[in-house]
Amino acid sequence: MQNSRGRRRAVGPPSAPPVAEVVAADRPRDPQRDARRRRGPFRQITDFAAASGIGQKAGVALAAAGLVLTVTVPATGSVMATPLPGQTALAASVAQPEISAEAAAKIDFSRSSVVTLGDPDGKLKQLLSAQSVGSITRAASAGTLGAPLAHLVTASPFGYRVSPITGGSGDFHRGQDFVAQCGTSVLAAASGTVTFAGWHQFGGGNRIVVDHGNGLETTYNHLSSFNVKVGQTVSRGEVVALSGTTGASTGCHLHFEVQVNGEVVDPMGWL
Repeated sequence: MQNSRGRRRAVGPPSAPPVAEVVAADRPRDPQRDARRRRGPFRQITDFAAASGIGQKAGVALAAAGLVLTVTVPATGSVMATPLPGQTALAASVAQPEISAEAAAKIDFSRSSVVTLGDPDGKLKQLLSAQSVGSITRAASAGTLGAPLAHLVTASPFGYRVSPITGGSGDFHRGQDFVAQCGTSVLAAASGTVTFAGWHQFGGGNRIVVDHGNGLETTYNHLSSFNVKVGQTVSRGEVVALSGTTGASTGCHLHFEVQVNGEVVDPMGWL
């Protein structure tokens, strides 16, 4: 039916509005994504370790604020023990003691027992305390003393030579002569105590002797001056004197000696 204004009048009940179709199907990876979200970071790490075999190769013990986590390392293959009721699989194979420490705990150690390239004095002290200095081999002593000069250039080696003073053959040279202009800084070869600082009446001129312990000594000769005194403790690399040409010397240089139980040895076996 149609009225005067052109509208059509309904002759029956209105139809129901269309209902949107609900799609209940999940995307293929949604369940895995939800599972990962529910797992914490530590659980994800342990799952990865279990899948990749890392847990069979390494053990990690963490202790902090009263919480102790122990991870064991299997002695051989990858066979793991079956955990008992109430026991985790990580701690099932071997019982491990708890690791705990107070917050104010202090750790101390002997510096001389640490042997590294960064602690040469510790290495030397350990070498000297391990055996008699007279029985130390050249292979063991090499590199245990520091250079007495910043740059080492040999002028006359240890051993028999023609005397530069008399010109006669068969002169025994008790140390190693290194090239050094007068006034060059002379360095302590290792830490020790100065036992002599003065004039050496047998040709050494101004001379310093440093005792490094257990029968090992180093001497520095023909010095123009020195700034240490008997009883003073010096450190490796410390400037103890200036090179010169005092005593039985024909020119500026440093005569360096190494003595083992009072007997001179080739310094190059220790440098």
